[in-house]
Amino acid sequence: MNEMSQELSEFVASSAERLGVPGVAVGVLAGDREIFACHGVTSVDNPLPVDRDTMFVVGSVSKTFTATALMRLVATGQVELNAPVRRYVPEFTLPDVAAADRITVLRLLNHTAGLEWRLSVDPGEGDDALAQHAAKLAESQLIAEPGARASYSQAGFNLAGRIVENVTGLTFERAVASLLFEPLGLAHSRYAVNDVMTRRFAVGHNIDVNGAVAVARQWKDNRSNNPGGGVVSSAGDLLRWAQFHLGDGRTAGGDRLLPAELLHRMREQTVELRGSTLGDGLGICWFLREVDGVATIGHGGSANGQFADLLIVPERNFAVVVMSNAGPDAGLAFNRATVNWVLERVLSVVDRDPEPLPYDGARAPEIVGQYENEMMRLTLDTNGTGLTIECAIKPEIRAATDTELPPDLPPAALGLLPGDDEYIVTGGGLQGQRGFFTRDKSGAVAGIDLAGRLFTRV
Repeated sequence: MNEMSQELSEFVASSAERLGVPGVAVGVLAGDREIFACHGVTSVDNPLPVDRDTMFVVGSVSKTFTATALMRLVATGQVELNAPVRRYVPEFTLPDVAAADRITVLRLLNHTAGLEWRLSVDPGEGDDALAQHAAKLAESQLIAEPGARASYSQAGFNLAGRIVENVTGLTFERAVASLLFEPLGLAHSRYAVNDVMTRRFAVGHNIDVNGAVAVARQWKDNRSNNPGGGVVSSAGDLLRWAQFHLGDGRTAGGDRLLPAELLHRMREQTVELRGSTLGDGLGICWFLREVDGVATIGHGGSANGQFADLLIVPERNFAVVVMSNAGPDAGLAFNRATVNWVLERVLSVVDRDPEPLPYDGARAPEIVGQYENEMMRLTLDTNGTGLTIECAIKPEIRAATDTELPPDLPPAALGLLPGDDEYIVTGGGLQGQRGFFTRDKSGAVAGIDLAGRLFTRV
């Protein structure tokens, strides 16, 4: 293990420096041994060394905490997974009220509710943020019938956070602290800025107009997005979190938080995913993916210039945590390379990307065009010899906000895969991302799935 620790430290340092990532924290759990490798600084403007307790914004890894908190309420009989959300959040409705009645708690937790990716709304930082977010859904059209398909939804998880509030009578943040952070001893996991700023924390970085690494001035998202993406945590805490999910539902001190069968139910497939890098299916929140014949569960997360990945291999009692504070290309590339290196070095598990087909000029016109969801726009194009994909925040969304948003991703190469309208991104920050195109009843391409999210052709 000492040799492994040295090799990991060398890999992490050389990769971070090569990619230009200011600061990174990596944790590996192998059996009963923990290894950490940290490198660089929290901020290029106000640098402090990154260590195992440095707190990063972990983005959508936060969803694993929200889902587990709800499972604690399931265990006590306060919530039923198959009950309609409106039982617990009566203020929630949709333009189609009957459809709202068909959205269950489980459909929020496995992204099959049919809700949009997220809402472009900021209700402020008051205790009513999630209540306002739930009410705002009354203006939101479904992208699919509840239960019909999976499409990743931040809005759905924020609504799940409102269930936690209404059932417990506490703010969401206080409820998660009571249900999870405190009993598990996660001393470096928080939501509120005031709870983080007295500890060592990383800030995000992006590339400015001059090509230099610069601090991202919006540090984390607004409060209504806390259930879906608001946790700030450390490598040490996330490994402890992984240990809990590898266990039988007890804390390190032996106290029972969840029955083992409910904890392990979270990693049982509830819906199949098609052609997605995220996984082969979804459990309760967890993405389930077979890598080189080995079953894994995991979740990634992104914030403004920060990225986090948590991957767990239950059958090997193994977990890896990677956090970086640069984006988008450098942070994504560092996290992906590090997870893959650790899997191969520790478990002899190799994650291989499928080979794309040669460029087909006859198929290209079918898919070239623009695709959108509530927040983002994808542009697919061709130069006659290859396909590209560009990912951008919609201009009207940028114009309507007074905070700094993450930069757009420049065009990157995309190749089609054998099979039914599937593809893989072969360059840039999204390298390795796989997805698929959907067709309407006439057979025309009508949408594209990227990172589990549906984008409709416009």
